[in-house]
Amino acid sequence: MFWLLLFAIAMAAGWLIRRSLRQWNARQRAEEARFADFMAGTAAAKPKAAEPEPAQPLTAGAVPAASLPQAADGLAQQKMLFEAAHKAGEAGEAVLAIQLYGRLLTRYPATAFAHQARAGAAALKKKLVKG
Repeated sequence: MFWLLLFAIAMAAGWLIRRSLRQWNARQRAEEARFADFMAGTAAAKPKAAEPEPAQPLTAGAVPAASLPQAADGLAQQKMLFEAAHKAGEAGEAVLAIQLYGRLLTRYPATAFAHQARAGAAALKKKLVKG
């Protein structure tokens, strides 16, 4: 009876190891497929030629535009400007937030964030007038 129990435990351990290895191999193949799709998509989407931006004076704490990551359509930079302005407004830096919203709307007048940026700037201007 002891040998039968020992044999059953060995078979169960072998089955668990084999099952775990199959799942691990399946995850590795899925990961490689996702990576291949990502690389194919990255290679297919070639970035457009970057247009030089006009030189602007830097203010204290400002990041030069050349150091910001360039996306093909500038969406990453638009989002970064909007988020920075929003966080500055939440932190109580209304003047800086209004400047960042203005920079976003000046550089990208047809941005998807235009409505939110205008509303945020208007709310911060009202807040400045009251305080």
